[in-house]
Amino acid sequence: MTTPGRDGHGRRQRISTREVAARAQVSIGTVSNVLNYPDRVLPATRERVEEAIRELGWVPNKQARDLRAGRSQTIGLAVMDVTNPFFADLLRGANSALEAAGYRTVIGDADNDLDRQQRILHGFLEQRVRGVILGPIGLEAADLDELTHAGINTVLVDRVLEGGVCCTVGVDDVAGGRIAVEHLLERGHRRLAIVGGRSTLAQVRDRRRGAQEAVDAAEASLLSISTDHLDFAGGRRAAGELALMDPHERPTGVFCTNDLVAVGLLQGLIGHGLRVPDDVAIVGYDDIDFAAAAAVPLSSVGQPRRRLGTTAAELLIAEFDATANGLAHVHQAVQFTPELVVRDSSAPAH
Repeated sequence: MTTPGRDGHGRRQRISTREVAARAQVSIGTVSNVLNYPDRVLPATRERVEEAIRELGWVPNKQARDLRAGRSQTIGLAVMDVTNPFFADLLRGANSALEAAGYRTVIGDADNDLDRQQRILHGFLEQRVRGVILGPIGLEAADLDELTHAGINTVLVDRVLEGGVCCTVGVDDVAGGRIAVEHLLERGHRRLAIVGGRSTLAQVRDRRRGAQEAVDAAEASLLSISTDHLDFAGGRRAAGELALMDPHERPTGVFCTNDLVAVGLLQGLIGHGLRVPDDVAIVGYDDIDFAAAAAVPLSSVGQPRRRLGTTAAELLIAEFDATANGLAHVHQAVQFTPELVVRDSSAPAH
């Protein structure tokens, strides 16, 4: 005996709208109305169609229906590194807000590769997503133009972009770098270092700028150590550089441009026999959960991770609503203020 919607081997059969209509003894248009505009269908007819769907085990292809109707309910979410807890939390915030509003999401991980990011964006175009939330590595104007010309609304997150070409959500990273280094200066550190990332990343560039502003206002020095990526490995390599330095010249306070680098640095310094914070004090950035759970609890510049994602989703939905109602939409640039969270890793210099 064959189960409805299955073949003799138990595999799901492809059921068409026509078969559902025939089973319910209605037109194909009536089946479509039951799925898309149920209030337009008499209750008895609607019940007959729904019974036919259950009997046949039919799973409607919602994406195909949306595309035929010219309205995709899929949103593309892309960030530079989904393994970074900062971006994982940001995505959770965005995904929760979008799901609550009835949207589906597809996630792309650029894996710190600009070419991969561009391939993800082109994939979103091919999928005809309705909107995109992007935490970019870098961004060419042509990328945004291509999305705009395709009618795809875009919100940038963890990035503040001038010019009002799209909505943006971010944190004042210049202020964040400044308060991190000012904290180390207040603790008595005068030989300082900043570790993490390439200045081609806007976030890193802004955090370095804030750090330099704090140093310029004090009698202090700032050594800059770049890493290929903002990850544990980069922090551990930087620890090796610091460990080889003359103790009388080695920085006593280090600001890392994210927490993954800071935790890697902490691990590396301890592995080289240096004490944190007695020999080297550390301040990270992002205040991910790992920060408080580190071997030496990490001081960090906190960002509202989930709120960044939620806000980006809310801006995107507001843009959809304005367009649907024929209203003018003014792009917004939302910027949050970072806050320093002080823990054991940045004790006063001895």
